[in-house]
Amino acid sequence: MSQMLIDYYKAIEDSSRKMLDAAKSEDWDAVVRFEGACAVLIEQLRARAHSEDLLPAQRSEKSRIMQRILHNDAQIRYLAEPWLTQCEKNLDGPRQFLH
Repeated sequence: MSQMLIDYYKAIEDSSRKMLDAAKSEDWDAVVRFEGACAVLIEQLRARAHSEDLLPAQRSEKSRIMQRILHNDAQIRYLAEPWLTQCEKNLDGPRQFLH
């Protein structure tokens, strides 16, 4: 059973890697899709984690996976910053005309 739990961490890592690849390609729609997949996997993981434990070796693997996910997340945020700034400018533009 605990093998299934580590598989959730692996799937989240895979999805975060795909998010990073999409961000590098400036495919922001794909980034959003993979982010949604990550959110679903995280909720499933939370539900399973209440009833299952990882083995000691899997805890070490989980730690390595989490570090890679955090690294991917930092890179995605760095790549997304100019896009988010442009979105904010686009949103501010029309509102200025309304006020």
